[in-house]
Amino acid sequence: MMMLLTALLAYLLGSIPFGIVMARLFGLGDLRQIGSGNIGATNVLRTGNKFAAFLTLLGDSGKGAAAVLLARALVGEQAAGIAGLCAMLGHLYPLFLRFRGGKGVATFLGTLIALSWPAGLLACATWLLVAVVTRYSSLSALVAALLAPIYTAVFYHLHGALLVLVLTALIFFKHRDNILRLKAGTETKIGQKG
Repeated sequence: MMMLLTALLAYLLGSIPFGIVMARLFGLGDLRQIGSGNIGATNVLRTGNKFAAFLTLLGDSGKGAAAVLLARALVGEQAAGIAGLCAMLGHLYPLFLRFRGGKGVATFLGTLIALSWPAGLLACATWLLVAVVTRYSSLSALVAALLAPIYTAVFYHLHGALLVLVLTALIFFKHRDNILRLKAGTETKIGQKG
């Protein structure tokens, strides 16, 4: 029963659309009608408001981390991974937005940091390195997500790596249009209004 309650609460926490909240708070309009239409920090950045984008990044990553840490403290280690998965599903398919959510990168990284901070920091460093070199947020997310299960296997444990592999699959699924644009050379770079 506690595991089920933890999963539900983590899903609801993950469903909070911080990008939409920040866009409204800062008077940026409906984020779903701006740029890519995504509800994440990269699209908030396209509005030109870096502070709102930063707060969105903190909120989206923080909800993944909070779900894991609270579940671990209240129920135990096994619940931590389930809570991370449910927070991620909440972000991707939020109850509050008729199940049309974001792509989950910040929530993925926050979840990973809370599960295993060395693995999480390595994934963040991977994202940053690819972003600096290529200026593609989507490619950075895909490379970081691809390497994250390896980082998790090394610094956490194999069961955790299997969970992260599921999260990686979700990241790739939500980025399928970005993958096509990357192949076609039409993907928008970081900082472009696109």
